[in-house]
Formats: sequence, C-alpha cells, structure tokens
Amino acid sequence: MSGGLVALLDDVAALARIAAASVDDIAAGAAKAGAKAAGVVIDDAAVTPQYVSGADPSRELPMIKRIFWGSLRNKLLIILPALLLVSAFIPWIIPFILMLGGTYLCYEGAEKVWHKIRGHHEAGESPAVNRGPDAEAKVVKGAITTDFILSCEIMVIAMNEVAEQSLWVRAVILVVVALAITVLVYGAVGLIVKMDDIGLHLAGRDSAGSKRVGALLVRGMPAVLAAITLVGTIAMLWVGGHIMLQGVYDLGWHLPYDLVHVLEEPAAGVPVAGGFLAWLVNTLCSAVLGLIWGLAVMAVLHPLLKVLPFGRKPEDGHSGGELRAAAAGYRPKKDGADSAH
Repeated sequence: MSGGLVALLDDVAALARIAAASVDDIAAGAAKAGAKAAGVVIDDAAVTPQYVSGADPSRELPMIKRIFWGSLRNKLLIILPALLLVSAFIPWIIPFILMLGGTYLCYEGAEKVWHKIRGHHEAGESPAVNRGPDAEAKVVKGAITTDFILSCEIMVIAMNEVAEQSLWVRAVILVVVALAITVLVYGAVGLIVKMDDIGLHLAGRDSAGSKRVGALLVRGMPAVLAAITLVGTIAMLWVGGHIMLQGVYDLGWHLPYDLVHVLEEPAAGVPVAGGFLAWLVNTLCSAVLGLIWGLAVMAVLHPLLKVLPFGRKPEDGHSGGELRAAAAGYRPKKDGADSAH
C-alpha cells in the first residue's frame, strides 16, 4: 500500500515538473514573441489616439473600450484559430505570410518617412469628430479594421518565434501574447488620450507643484505622441527589414544577410559592449534595408492605387501612413473641449 502511495507521489511530482517546465516554456516563448513584435505594438499604440481625437471627451474611454474588445476578438477568435490551422497543416506558408507582413511594415514605415521629408500634412477634420452615435460607431469599426491588420502582423511574428513548440504550447503562448499586448496597447492609449485631462485637472489645483506638473503634462503631450510615432516608424522599418532579410536568406539568397553579418563582426569584437554594438549595427542595417524595400514598394503601389477603382489618392483620403502620422499632430484639449488636429 505504501509502495503504491510512493509511486503515486512520484507520478504527481513528475507531472508537476512537466507542468512547471511547460509554464517556463510558455513564459519564455511569450516574452520572446512579444519582444519581436515590439515594432508593430508601438505602431499600434501610435495609431489609435487619432481615432478618438476630436470626439467628446466623455466618449473617449468608451470608444477605446469598444476598440479594445474588437481587437481582442480579432486576435482570439479569428487570427489565432487561422494561424493554428495553418501551422498544423501548411506550415511552409508561414514564412511567406511573414514576408508579406514584413513588406507591409516596410511600406508603412517608408510612407511615413516620405511624408515627413516632403513636409506633407493632412488637411480636414479628425475622423473622430463628434457627430453622434452612428459616426462614432463608424469610427470604432474603422479602428478595429485597422487593428486587424496590425494584429495579424503581431500574431504571425509571434507564431514564427515559437514555431518549434508543440501545437498546444503555441496556442497558449499566442493567447498570452494576445491578451498581454492588447491590454498593454489599449491601456497605454487610454492613458495617452486622457493625459491632457489629467494635466488640466492638476493645473486647476491650488498646489504650485500640481500646477507645474499639470502644465508640463499638457505642454508635453504633443512631444510624447510625436516621439511614439518616431519610435514606431523606426521600429517598423527595423522589424520589417529584419523579416525580409531573414526571409530571403531562408529562400536561398544569402548575400544581404551575409553582408550584414560581415558589418557586425568589427562591432562584435569591441570589449564589453561588443554584443550591444553588433545588435545596433544589425538593427541599423535592417532599418535601412526596410526603408529601401518600402520605398520600392511605394514606387510600384502608389501609381497602381491612382488608376485602380478602389485606389485613393493621398489627398482624397487617409492612407495607412497618413492616419498614423496624424497622431503626431495631436494637440491637447483646452478647457475640457475636444482635441483638434
């Protein structure tokens, strides 16, 4: 009897060790996948504030909440099952999906850089200007649609980083990544869009310290949003360029990847800081390659969009890059009124 109990306890201990190892695998995989998707995450955080800019301040958080739930549905109910099916039955297609997403990132990043160089600014009112429930619903739907594209990129990048794991571990990791990234992005967005309200509230208090902090928050928000947009652009070009670099290497064209590796070697030999400097060189090369590839895609795509029936001229609507660039033009609310671009 005691022998059977000892064997049972041994089995329980073995299962506990397996479960602990699986938890470690999931935690490590989620961290790795989330870090690699950072470029898209930053861009996602830069995109959403412009959708609620111009709305009644009392509707900003409810709109973000609706976009949050729409984003979570996108990731968990549509993208995740599709990716698991693809990884189970046609895994060879994932690198091509990843390169397609990388091309999109390069295109979006290059478009931002191009508009910045040309000094392009959007004209017209914010898409979220308050016009009632129907207009608000349309804005939320548009934000969720844009989020779907970004969520696809995040989830595909995350999937590729944990492709060696078993199917159920991949599924759990992707659920963790989806939840963590969505909460992070829309928590940050909620804080960003209400930061000027917090600043105005502090500025109205009697304390001199509160007044200074409030004024700093109100004055600093345009710079914060501009910085987010800049970092997002660089991160998109870096991530997109690295995806393309790795993709063409896997397809058999080794020259670009080998060239970057040659450029890394002198930096890697520097004492103490060699690893960081090598990473910096790789990141810079990936970003430059991403910009070149993005500009090449722009040169082909923009003329096509002008002649195709569903194409939009840049001055006629909000292209993806223009919508993201709009976040940098955000101005804080005055006296509780709505924001304006």
